[in-house]
Amino acid sequence: MATRTALHVDRYSVILLGAVGVGKGTQAVKLVEALKVPQISTGDILRAEVAAQSSLGKQVQEIMNRGELVADELLIELVKSRLSKPDTAKGAIFDGFPRTIAQADALEKLLADESLPAPVVVNIDVPDGDIIERLASRRVCLTCGATFNLALDEKAIAAHKCPAGAVPNVVQREDDKPETVQKRLQIYREKTAPLLDYYRRKRALRVVSGIGTTNEVFARVLIELDSASE
Repeated sequence: MATRTALHVDRYSVILLGAVGVGKGTQAVKLVEALKVPQISTGDILRAEVAAQSSLGKQVQEIMNRGELVADELLIELVKSRLSKPDTAKGAIFDGFPRTIAQADALEKLLADESLPAPVVVNIDVPDGDIIERLASRRVCLTCGATFNLALDEKAIAAHKCPAGAVPNVVQREDDKPETVQKRLQIYREKTAPLLDYYRRKRALRVVSGIGTTNEVFARVLIELDSASE
């Protein structure tokens, strides 16, 4: 089984780390297109449950509104189920998972069980002040999931048309409000930042600046992934 991942191999396990709001989801979408493997976002999976108002979704909504993290056991089971799907045969881009060392240990085992390579870990680094400003400007359409940033384009929401003619429902999520973001950043520093040391010890960690345009950050990510094979 391969022990490292790069752009010229045929299987990929890439973990995107970084605090809330650094752009992990945006970079994951671009990597999916470049590497031809799916994105696994536990946040998207959980928000889908919330939107469906399932029993799980209602529990998750309360946790997210408090700015707290969902239990490791639940997230691990979600990822295990997702990795069992046929489209992950050549790997995946992990966005928002793992967040704790317990999750990282579990993911290592899950990847081995699926005969996928050990991950390359890219940490996207953005100062806390920039993160709070970004998220305070973020709005989400609950109808189709489209995301907008008022600081970048004030007119985008007015011009937005949901797929299939659905009525748009654009809101600021509770977990994007400044007071909640501050709490989420505190939790990140306490519980998730130790992952950097964990992956640094495994020589799997790469760090890129998340300041700049989407394409500038993406170029940095690709450079680090390619260097992982050297």
